Amino acid sequence: MNAGDHRPGLYVELPLGESGRARLRELASGPVWFAEPGTVSAADDRALADAGIALGNPEAARVAEAPRLRWLQLASVGIDGYLGLDWPVLGRRLTVTNLGDVFADPVAESCLAGILALHRGIDELSGLRSRGTWAKSVVRPRLRLLSGARVLVLGRGSIALRFAELLGPFGCRISHFARGSGDIRTPAGLDAQLPDFDVVVGLLPGTPGTSGLLDARRLARMRPGAVLVNAGRGSLVDEEALVSELSSGRLGGAVLDVTGQEPLPAGHPLWTCPNVILTQHTAGGSTDETARVIDLFAENLHRFETDAPLRNPVQWARGF
Repeated sequence: MNAGDHRPGLYVELPLGESGRARLRELASGPVWFAEPGTVSAADDRALADAGIALGNPEAARVAEAPRLRWLQLASVGIDGYLGLDWPVLGRRLTVTNLGDVFADPVAESCLAGILALHRGIDELSGLRSRGTWAKSVVRPRLRLLSGARVLVLGRGSIALRFAELLGPFGCRISHFARGSGDIRTPAGLDAQLPDFDVVVGLLPGTPGTSGLLDARRLARMRPGAVLVNAGRGSLVDEEALVSELSSGRLGGAVLDVTGQEPLPAGHPLWTCPNVILTQHTAGGSTDETARVIDLFAENLHRFETDAPLRNPVQWARGF
């Protein structure tokens, strides 16, 4: 890849304050155009068509129709919205990078926080407080410990590895399901060992191979009282089956940062299902989220301009 001497324009489609915009203007060697997500205009379309570099998540069709675009830095880890494009052809001129490990710390901490909230009754006690109800004698006998639990992490990427590190002080026995590099590497192995775990944490990318991985049959194989966490992709879990398992009391709870539909529709059973914590796809958030995104973009921009390999290139053949 060669950025050349033409000083490619930068198209940015992110919600940014003035400080973020100012920093990107300083980084860019050519013109910069800013667009607000959700309010894209015809002028924004023309800007994207003229840009050599883009930062954010423009609609896939607009990306495919931007003839000068050579590099797209996504403001996400997920690439689901772009999988339908003709990458064998488009990939000859366009490189796409995602955020990779930028969200490792916040997502891992959110997973841990959700598990502790369920085990230690924090979520239930918060609801009791909002109703002015004192129920110590009811709640206290049900509280559980995370210490020493058997935990299965579905995935072995940067978030999964960081989450495993955070569990270190709890003395948990941790296994990973990951084809080629996990303790459990096959669906058959997953079937055999699912009943062994107290906590199952989904941190897998959205691919045809992971869609519906935790179907009704596998959810039914989980240990009674086990907790499910999903902070990867909503497509991982059969939500109807999950609601059934939770409503019956067979499973001990779920922490869901992602769901099949987002926003979750009004009246969806997960809103009222017992022992569910819905974090509304906020797990990657932090007060310095925008700065983290721009930091990675700045590093990759330097690499782009010096013909160095970019960090976190998307591997379209693998789906992540």
